[in-house]
Amino acid sequence: MNATPYIMVLLAAMLWGTTGTAQNFIAGEAHPLTIGAFRLMIGGFSLLLFTLITKSFIVRNVSWPAVLVSAASMALFQPLFFSSVQLTGIAIGTVVAIGSAPVLAGLIEWLFLKRRPDRVWTTATMLSIIGCILLFANKGAAEVDALGVAMALGAGLAFALYAIASKNVLESMEAVPAVALIFSVAAVFLIPSLFFFDISYILIPGDAGIIFYLGFATTSLAYILFSKGLKKIPSSSAVTLSLAEPLTASILGVLVVGEVLSWLSWTGVVLLLGGILVLTMGKKRKAEDNYEFS
Repeated sequence: MNATPYIMVLLAAMLWGTTGTAQNFIAGEAHPLTIGAFRLMIGGFSLLLFTLITKSFIVRNVSWPAVLVSAASMALFQPLFFSSVQLTGIAIGTVVAIGSAPVLAGLIEWLFLKRRPDRVWTTATMLSIIGCILLFANKGAAEVDALGVAMALGAGLAFALYAIASKNVLESMEAVPAVALIFSVAAVFLIPSLFFFDISYILIPGDAGIIFYLGFATTSLAYILFSKGLKKIPSSSAVTLSLAEPLTASILGVLVVGEVLSWLSWTGVVLLLGGILVLTMGKKRKAEDNYEFS
């Protein structure tokens, strides 16, 4: 089995993991929803322009229902996730949202696409989710808010739906034009938020640079890598590998921001790494065994 698709998804998750650290350096107050809108606009519209100039954007045989579901899911993820964090704290909001996504993706594939989860995916997902819980065990307030948890589950479902729906889009389009189309439509959904929140921070040169980094690196490049990998592996596996995002964010928090992780959090780091290794190496070993006995 070619491990390249798994590595691409891991690299995408690592780029997503730099988002929090980058936002930490934004001067002034910036509402997460407007940051998300700018990210999608920069990432989506720039890629769309590129594909139009290079004439690589072909709209024939596009699955428009899948495009709309993907775009709506991506647009919904950000307000649901950030609202859940505000209501129930960073720890619970992050664990419920990010931890529920691979489980929900696996259930959707099982119930609607008739793809039964295998032992490798189940083991890797359980290790990763436990690791995610331990990683955030001592972070944020432990106040459980029912609405906040519901929004976090909605965010997890939105990301799972994005992964599954965008995989259908990728069946008829290449990764770059597919990401350009999906994110441009998602940006249109979020543009109205720019009229309701203060966006003066974008005029600060340093902030503008960070926003462009978020748009190009953590959106355009990251989702191209994610889509290229997603095209060749199950959606549930890709979503499980995306748990490398909080892992990267936590390590950057230690190395760049100066945060301190407890031994419990470091145990979570080890389990997250273990889950990722089980999924990538386990799938490779399984494919090799199937090849030997074929």
